[in-house]
Amino acid sequence: MNPGVAITADPGFTHQARKLAQQLGLEYINHHAPEPPFLLQFTQDRLQLQQTGDKAPGPVYVEFAQGKAAHRRRQGEGRKTPLARAVGIKAGFLPDVLDGTAGLGQDAFVLATLGCQVRLVEQSPIIHALLEDGLRRAAASPSTREIVSRMSLVLADTVEYLMALPAPARPDAIYLDPMYPHRGGKALSKKEMQSFQKLLGEDQNGPELLRIARETATKRVAIKRPRKAPFLGGQAADFQIHSPKTRFDVYLIPPANSA
Repeated sequence: MNPGVAITADPGFTHQARKLAQQLGLEYINHHAPEPPFLLQFTQDRLQLQQTGDKAPGPVYVEFAQGKAAHRRRQGEGRKTPLARAVGIKAGFLPDVLDGTAGLGQDAFVLATLGCQVRLVEQSPIIHALLEDGLRRAAASPSTREIVSRMSLVLADTVEYLMALPAPARPDAIYLDPMYPHRGGKALSKKEMQSFQKLLGEDQNGPELLRIARETATKRVAIKRPRKAPFLGGQAADFQIHSPKTRFDVYLIPPANSA
């Protein structure tokens, strides 16, 4: 049981909350109980993760049908954007993509919007529950139903999942967006990053994940990095694709290794 997280619910959602608490091995509490550092909350609209305490950021949740994801969908992000180019989308070719660091699934949703089949692998049961809830709600919306039908969700340690993947199930491209390190000075990470880092800690497995990904993908591995960050694990990329605040390091797989 994770002592830092408990589950609570709005009236009418107690049954679902207690069921999820049992699945995740978390405590279910009512609104009058002492609050732990994080609450996984069933509300009338969604499942959300809320950090508690003074000056806590707002809730974190997965949303594909509205908000930022809807804006990106309406803007029609094309196949020549840095993300699309990084995973190898070309005229007449849509790669099968495995997102090995699913998080809140925003980039995976963009790739699915462009037509890719996307597997989202998430190792945190709590983040996985948020993703599952977001996908469920998006599947009920006419505007996103077809898109999320191209997205599948897996709860697993990505390194272990990739090592056990049989050859026929290996993806064309593996996409990684490792958790960025804490920022110093007065700069604050966005609320999702603040909450994720406090809940999950720093990502220490990036270099190993990159190594295994390069042994598993059949065509390429693409990593999203801060624009001025060093190569992950010191592994130089074959080429880079830059955007204003981030870059994508792309590692091509030699044909002999992709058979």
